Amino acid sequence: MSIAFWCVLVAGLMPVVTVAIAKWGVRGYDNNEPRAWMEQLQGLRRRADYAHRNHFEAFPFFAAAVIIASHLQAPQGLLDSFALLFIGARVVYTLCYLYDRATLRSIVWSISYLCIIGIFLIPVFKT
Repeated sequence: MSIAFWCVLVAGLMPVVTVAIAKWGVRGYDNNEPRAWMEQLQGLRRRADYAHRNHFEAFPFFAAAVIIASHLQAPQGLLDSFALLFIGARVVYTLCYLYDRATLRSIVWSISYLCIIGIFLIPVFKT
């Protein structure tokens, strides 16, 4: 399996990690209304929930880009590089969210988004 496909797996697990951070050690979790319960969180835990939601938003676009680029036989090294850069940016994005660095978070989000666009464009410019 290619590095890019492994990156899809990692990207799919990122929401699980961030929601675990949001829920870790908090008592009173309401499994009947988990979203309402999550809305009551504050500070780092609330930001972890927001990062969790954003990971779900980013995942389909990233996964589709990797699958399409792979199907169109994009150069594997370049595809892997963009996928790794995306994952790295998403990790930094998460840390920026957790530690309340909004401006840096937005910059890093843009980098991750541009990685996805880049992945889509790799097959267009392959030699």
